[in-house]
Parts: sequence; C-alpha cells; structure tokens
Amino acid sequence: MEGEVNNFIVVWVVVLVCLLYCYTIGKFIPKGTTRHLAISIVTCLFIWFPLNLNTIHLGGLTSFFIAWLANFKLILFAYGKGPLSSNPPLPLSRFVITACLPIKPIYTTSPLNSRSSVQEIRKTGNKIFLVKVMLFGILLKVYDYLEYIHPILKMSLYCFHIYFMLEIVLVIVAYVARTLVQMELEPQFDEPYLATSLQDFWGKRWNLMVTRILHPTIYDPIHSFSTRFMSRKWASFFAVLTTFLVSGLMHEFIFYNIGRLKPTGEVTCFFLLHGLLVGIEVIIKRAVKGKLSLPHVVSRPLTLACVLATSFWLFFPPFLRFNPDVRGCQESVAFLEFVTNGRLISPSNASCPYLLG
Repeated sequence: MEGEVNNFIVVWVVVLVCLLYCYTIGKFIPKGTTRHLAISIVTCLFIWFPLNLNTIHLGGLTSFFIAWLANFKLILFAYGKGPLSSNPPLPLSRFVITACLPIKPIYTTSPLNSRSSVQEIRKTGNKIFLVKVMLFGILLKVYDYLEYIHPILKMSLYCFHIYFMLEIVLVIVAYVARTLVQMELEPQFDEPYLATSLQDFWGKRWNLMVTRILHPTIYDPIHSFSTRFMSRKWASFFAVLTTFLVSGLMHEFIFYNIGRLKPTGEVTCFFLLHGLLVGIEVIIKRAVKGKLSLPHVVSRPLTLACVLATSFWLFFPPFLRFNPDVRGCQESVAFLEFVTNGRLISPSNASCPYLLG
C-alpha cells in the first residue's frame, strides 16, 4: 500500500506539472494543429500514468479523470474549444481543476438571483444525497449475506453500487472544487432509473460528464465529416455508433488498468450494442415525428430492463473477473488501518469482514 500511495502522489504531481505546461502552451501557441502537436506528448503521458497504479480506487479514478476526461478536454483545448477555452482565459487554478474534474463554470460570485438558484438546487441535492448515502450503507450491509443471494440479484446490486459510489465520490469532489476555487461540478446523474428510452438514459441521465465530453470530441467531427459522403440521417447514425465505440474502448482501458486482465472485447460490444440501439431509436423517432410514443409507465421499466439485461450479459462478466468486491473491500480496510493506526499494509493482506463468514 505504501508503494501505491507514493506512486499516486508522484503521478499527480507530474500531472500538475504537465497541466502547467499545457496552460503555458495555450498562451504562446495559437489554437490548431500546432498546439495539438505540442500537447500530444501530455496526452500520451496521461494514458501511461494510470498504468503505474494497481488499486481499484486510486488507479480506476486516475484512469477516468486523467486518461479519459483530461485528455479529451486537452484535445478540445488544442482547437480553442471545450471547458478549458474561454475569453478571457481561465486562471491557472481553475484551468488545472477543470482539466482534472467534470467542472461546470458556475461561480458563487455570480449575481444574487443566480446564487440563490444554485443554493436551492444544492439544498435539494443534499437531501437526495443523504438518502443515497443511507441506501449505499444498507447495500454494503447486504453484502454480508452474498452467499444467499441469487447471482442475477447480486449483479443488480452491483449496478446500484456503481451508481451510488460514483454519486458519493463526485459529490465529495464537488465540495472540494467549490471550496478551493468557487466552482460547481456539472451534475453527473439525473435519476437514470427514470429514463424513458436508451437515448434519454445515455444522453440526459447517466454519467453526463462523459456525454458532454464525447459529443464535441467524437460525435460532432464524425458527423460533420460523414455528411460529405452520406445523408444527415445516416451520418448521425454513424456518429452515434462511433461515439459509443470510443466509450467502449475507454472502458476497456480502465478495466484493464484496474484488473490487469487481457481485454475480451465484451465491454466494447456492450457499448456498440447500445450505440446501435440508440441509433435505431433516433431514426424511428424522426420517422414517426413524435406521433407515436409509449407511456412512461411502460417505457421506464423497458429501458431499465434493457440496460440491466445487456449489463448482465456483456458489462459485468469482465468487470467481475478481477474480483472488484473483494479487492475494493481489502483496499478500504487497508486505508482505514492507515487512517486509524498509521500503519500501511498491503490490501492483499487486509481481512475483509464480509468475506470471513
């Protein structure tokens, strides 16, 4: 654990140095291909850095925030687009945090009515957050009885575990960002279990920071290029499929980084399947022009069932192969041992309570 913590510190110190370099580059090199070439060394390093971390929590989050989010934002920055580009330019502190985290530029120094609106949203969000923390605690307690739970129900619990864990981690990160530089994080989820279609689920409710990054970096350029060779309808379909393909490949990278198992392509197939389904859904909606739609009482269960069924089939098998429940618990125990007793122990030597029964 000590070596992992040291590597984590070194990786993030070098990440900050790299972002300082990119910030400086932005002042001296105009947007375009030349700036992209100057930044490309950093994007390559950001893919390599997470490979020096082996734990699920430190390695997984670093892969997500640096290899994926930061890299895609830097690509947009190279061409004067995205959250890192603004007029006037962002101060260094905001540039660095915006590059690393899913930041929405809402500042607490805004006019009174905007501030009160943000505070009202935050107050409502805090109540919902507390409920989700309680549900997450109950879920962790349920893990004491995993041996009695049906495998399908077990994978359903993992779905909620991922959702609750991401919500909790990102709310904590939002608090840090708000405290340090008076910035608000983009809302990451919008009650995905209420989605009325796959397009609604992926485009408006689930992991919205990824949607907002993939749209300008992948969908827009692919759609613009494809319209030279095909109709707008099929260009849109191809762009959607390509966007989901890239998302699948990035998930494969993150899975490899935290599991160090040979990729099987199942995760990529999961996202390609959903890209295909979303593309077909968009074509059908345009064909009927809103004249035909299912009632929400029908569309919501169907959407959730589709997401869960395909997750059980293609997403969770490669995820569960590296025993994330066991490793995650051992890492948490090792971290608590360090916090409470100041002792650094290897996660593999940590005893996980719910695995002892």
